[in-house]
Amino acid sequence: MECGRREFLKAVGASAAGAFFSCGVLGVGCKERPGEIAVEAYPKRILGKTDEQVSIIAFGGIVVMDAEPEHAAKVVGEAVTRGINYFDVAPTYGDAELKLGPALKPYRDKVFLACKTQKRDKAGAEKELRESLNRLQTDHFDLYQLHAIADVEKDVKAALGKGGAMETILAARRQGLVRYIGFSAHSAEAALAAMREFEFDTAMYPVNFACHYNSGFETEVLAEARGQGMGTIALKAMAKQRWQGPKRYKKCWYEPVDERELARKALSWTLAQGVSVAIPPGEESLWRMAVELGPECGEPTSVELSELEQIAAECKVIFSSGRG
Repeated sequence: MECGRREFLKAVGASAAGAFFSCGVLGVGCKERPGEIAVEAYPKRILGKTDEQVSIIAFGGIVVMDAEPEHAAKVVGEAVTRGINYFDVAPTYGDAELKLGPALKPYRDKVFLACKTQKRDKAGAEKELRESLNRLQTDHFDLYQLHAIADVEKDVKAALGKGGAMETILAARRQGLVRYIGFSAHSAEAALAAMREFEFDTAMYPVNFACHYNSGFETEVLAEARGQGMGTIALKAMAKQRWQGPKRYKKCWYEPVDERELARKALSWTLAQGVSVAIPPGEESLWRMAVELGPECGEPTSVELSELEQIAAECKVIFSSGRG
């Protein structure tokens, strides 16, 4: 009897992922070794069934997009020293891979590096994977993701079907080029379909207070991911709404939360949803704010939740429905 797509992919992709470095207990950074930089303590969480310890605030590659190489190296070095160990990038982020690769190379063994492909076919994904490895000057990715799945037929079924991108990703995992497999999505329908078709290690999805209070945008996806033991990577934690006036931040397509105390509450809300890590806006000043606020984030109080709900009611949210 012919196996279904999920069974076929599980059979083809079965392999044990190798162990990666661990910085000790949660919330404690790596100790300095002779000849190495000292890495500060920073709050960490387990990335689902991968059992990897990752900083609750990530470094998004867009932070160094269009940056001078010297500045990119400085910002990345500061991030690693501070204890940020989750780095995320994609080929679609301008020249971010080219800037992040050299800057991250001295610290590659200290970080968890995630990349993505927006290709849905086997050949296209293979070409993009190889190019990303080369640009980022690394021999493997700790996490490789199907990027921006939105349509069940065009994205999910195409990528997971015969001749799809997943065949490349599974082959790369067998070869040691990829350790874990995930996806990013802005559509609940696509995210849920993907999780039902294949046993992903991680899900990247918008987890935002304004979208939640508007329509519970993230609820169903997080519940399914939690049920499967997946690591969850939160997008748009510091998003507020669609731009209502002049665009003040060139690296944000949405209006971000840039007032410090509100940003703390927004991040606290997102982290309180049980996500493993949050990726802040790509604007450097906002990313730095998020890194500073991370250790201050705790369970929101009832007063803070009420305030966030009131603010959300006045926002023109960036995602207004849990499906689509």
